[in-house]
Amino acid sequence: MPKMKTNSSAKKRFSFTGTGKIKRKHAFKSHILTKKSTKRKRALTHATLVSKPDSGNVKRMLCVGK
Repeated sequence: MPKMKTNSSAKKRFSFTGTGKIKRKHAFKSHILTKKSTKRKRALTHATLVSKPDSGNVKRMLCVGK
């Protein structure tokens, strides 16, 4: 059985915290920023955690055990 390949796009987008949770960045912060309020853009700056239902899919893409 060959080794599992890590999804290259996922390894660039996600990282793990010390407790094993998965960190992600917010979407909608790359372009068309003029119509978005300063408050909204500032809120999108901070990283957050992947939700529990989605974490299984992300771990599968990163070839990490459940």
